[in-house]
Amino acid sequence: MRTKQTLLATLLLAVFAAAPVALYAPAADAAETAAAQAKEGWFKNLVDFDYMKGQVEIPPKAGVTLIDSRPAARKYDVGHIPGAINIPDSQFDKLTGKLPADKNALLIFYCEGPECMLSHKSAFKAEKLGYTNIKVYPHGFPEWASKGMHVAVSAAYIKKQIDEKTNAVLIDARPARVFAKGSIPGAINIPETQFDKEAGKLPADKATPLIFFCGGLQCVLSDKAADKAKALGYTNVLTYPEGYPEWEKLHGAPAAASAAPSAAPAAPAAPAAVLEPGKEKGSVSIASFEKVMKESPASILVVDVRDEKEFKKAAIKGSVNIPIDQLEKKMDSLPKGKPIVFVCGTGGRSGEAYDMVKLVGGDLQPWFIEAETTFNADGSFVIKPPKK
Repeated sequence: MRTKQTLLATLLLAVFAAAPVALYAPAADAAETAAAQAKEGWFKNLVDFDYMKGQVEIPPKAGVTLIDSRPAARKYDVGHIPGAINIPDSQFDKLTGKLPADKNALLIFYCEGPECMLSHKSAFKAEKLGYTNIKVYPHGFPEWASKGMHVAVSAAYIKKQIDEKTNAVLIDARPARVFAKGSIPGAINIPETQFDKEAGKLPADKATPLIFFCGGLQCVLSDKAADKAKALGYTNVLTYPEGYPEWEKLHGAPAAASAAPSAAPAAPAAPAAVLEPGKEKGSVSIASFEKVMKESPASILVVDVRDEKEFKKAAIKGSVNIPIDQLEKKMDSLPKGKPIVFVCGTGGRSGEAYDMVKLVGGDLQPWFIEAETTFNADGSFVIKPPKK
């Protein structure tokens, strides 16, 4: 009996001695887990949805290129991750010119989910070209869309909706003054800053496809307006991040927008020797702005009307941030003794700020930059002259 008890005790001790190894062994890290789930033929560097959320932004993050490896017409055009370029794997060798010149830039490939091998195949091809920072998002576009994230469409898709006269509603989220110069044919104008007041322009049927766009990849108005539409219960909300600048490049400006502009009136009250007017009413010439910023920046106040998030990433040295949706409330804080120059990424919000100040700003001296402006982290900037 004692022998049996001794044997049983020995066996139990052996079992419990081994148990802690299984119960308390450290969990594998995310990379190991991903590798364990990887299928044959998959690329080695895999990322998940949470990682993607940190990389997908409008304006796009510097040094990050998202690549949709799916076919254009059947997949990419009708829905893709915002900011992604399309390089179908079947045409990879022909379209390598779309890839960044910097071989150390982050490339993230994706396609149609875990069963789709296109992104992995393209990632291996990019590796052979010498790119050193390549990742694949294996769950791809289906997971992205299922999580309720923004879904973007292409210019080709929009052209098809117009040609086929579908019930899709195109919504230009830029200020009215910019919309009046030219927009995608058939689009309605609901400025993002006036969305709550003008939401009545939206269709009653909440399932109607809505496609929001604005001034290109540096413009956040369409994303913000799309979020507001979703909050109202619209269930088929899309964005066209490349917006009107790409559309105009591809299809030209509509006839209504090609009329000769009227002569620019006298500039707002401001020292003539300091700032000179641009072609657009209230705008400042790029040359005079750059000269003032170089020689006497303290003689003007530069007000950046982009969102705080954009401003914190990069802004003109010495500028202050008053987001366009807060400007009316903070107008009393603006100085009356010097010219005020409003800036943004494309000229849309800055122009709206000018209009707002002229309407209710009393004797303030507003100007605005009517051009595409690139902001650098060191406080410098580059202004691209507006199209003639």
